[in-house]
Amino acid sequence: MTERPTVPAGESSEAAPTPSVWWAAGRTGGQPITTSRPDGANGRRATVEVVHEVDCHGLAELRTPRDDLVRELEPDPAPEPTDLRSPAPGETLRFDLAHGPFHTWVRTLAIGPPDTAQPDSDRRRVVETIEYRAAIGVWRPLLALPLRRAVRSRKVPWWAPPDRLDERATRVLCLLACIQIIDGYLGTVITQTITFASDEFQRSATAQGVTLAVTRLGIVVALGVVALADSHGRSRLLTTAAILAVATTALGALSPGLWFLGGTQLVARGLTMGMGILIGVFAAEELPRGSRAYGVSVLALCAALGAGMAVWVLPVADLDPRGWRVIYLVPLLAVPALVGIGRRLPESRRFTANLPDATATGAQGTLRRIEGRRLLLLATAAFLLLVFAAPASQFQNDFLREHRGYSATGITLFTLMTSTPAGIGIFMAGRLADTRGRRGVAAVGLLGGTAFILVAYHSAGAAMWTASVTGTVLGSLTVALGVYGPELFSTRHRARANGLIVTLGVAGSATGLLVVGMLADRFGSYGPAFTVVAVGPVLAAVLVLRWFPETARVELEVLNPGDADLQGASSDAAAPDRT
Repeated sequence: MTERPTVPAGESSEAAPTPSVWWAAGRTGGQPITTSRPDGANGRRATVEVVHEVDCHGLAELRTPRDDLVRELEPDPAPEPTDLRSPAPGETLRFDLAHGPFHTWVRTLAIGPPDTAQPDSDRRRVVETIEYRAAIGVWRPLLALPLRRAVRSRKVPWWAPPDRLDERATRVLCLLACIQIIDGYLGTVITQTITFASDEFQRSATAQGVTLAVTRLGIVVALGVVALADSHGRSRLLTTAAILAVATTALGALSPGLWFLGGTQLVARGLTMGMGILIGVFAAEELPRGSRAYGVSVLALCAALGAGMAVWVLPVADLDPRGWRVIYLVPLLAVPALVGIGRRLPESRRFTANLPDATATGAQGTLRRIEGRRLLLLATAAFLLLVFAAPASQFQNDFLREHRGYSATGITLFTLMTSTPAGIGIFMAGRLADTRGRRGVAAVGLLGGTAFILVAYHSAGAAMWTASVTGTVLGSLTVALGVYGPELFSTRHRARANGLIVTLGVAGSATGLLVVGMLADRFGSYGPAFTVVAVGPVLAAVLVLRWFPETARVELEVLNPGDADLQGASSDAAAPDRT
């Protein structure tokens, strides 16, 4: 077993040696022994050391630059092909980073002489040392272990994006993921607390529906945010909107009535919707063509995590009739993080490349007609989907509490147990949408998710739980639709066009909330009400299969010819896709 060098004076004890682990290395002809230290913070590099006992074939592979999670430059000087299996004794090779999700990457090989005890053997001892620092920021503690495993291997890990990300794309995606968690929390507080607020203020289900519908008028605020984003940039506006949304949400804790809560949420939800639009646009403009849907799925998981955090806090509503107000104060803890993110988040490359004075203006009439048709198609699909999806989400707590007798703790357990498996569907939706195409994945999500959620609202007990889990997992496949908005519009119109799509989606949400709220009061049950609005997603699936274009693995500049060509947009997309 190899020994790690002693920790230099002044370094943290966190860099002390950790127990060695074995790594099967059939492809390198031996059984290496590895030692590693945790991925360091504050600019320190992580180190992985692997001791190989290899034959000539394994040695040739080790001396070949990697092209998997990372692409390496040729060593300088590069070995001759005839020397790959017969290096000079004591040779040392250094491989530097060419492309990959790292700030720094250095791999060195120290090649020992042949085993003199066995003259006929071609086996050698090779010490491979990899020093790296991943561009994953605050996500380092969570991703350190799977990343170390991937670093040791010469295979693309299952969780990696279909197209390899570079340092900048990785850094931007990680920063956007942090904002998306906050966005997810802010977007669900009214959903989780409306039934408790209504009890304190003694209001009916119809009043709940009206309040939730009124908050959708915040789309006017969102349209203002995205209009500014198309003219002034994405980065600074995104973090400013996030801080304002947190502050406005906190005002809801002071609500004297449902009208005040609805008013503060109108502004907060408008800012939150603007944040969501800008996050999706920003990600599409930074990620490589074969990983845009993957990025959308990762951000959707982060939004779900944020929404889940609101559910974690929900049991405080059982402690006191006014306990639900605490949930509106929790996001204030995120303000310092948002300030830090604002300092680190760069401006979108495509926005910078498509400033008004840097882009051509020819053929604008034709491009506007094309984008107009796309806008109508996507907005109609959003309306039809959210007529069902919005009330299905918003009324779930009231359904469980009033019609199934669940407490706040019971609602929390139900939500966590039935929604957590959706992460599988969200992740698979992004990967499949990038590698197999968007339309089929989205159609399965629309039809399957609607069917099973409808069954859940008509059932109780185990049948309700099973249908809810299945419907949530299948419904999460509709994440594949989320990438269409940023893809099908030029950079100068992208944020505003997505704002208009969201506006029609909000109209669908408000329509669904009003219809379901009134029908539930009339029939005394949510099941018949959801049967009426379930026609929306079915029609949306028809639109997707019949008229939506396939955009997987196509550059944004190809989809939108009016945009300036972004040099290096996919200059090194990835090693070949392993799906």
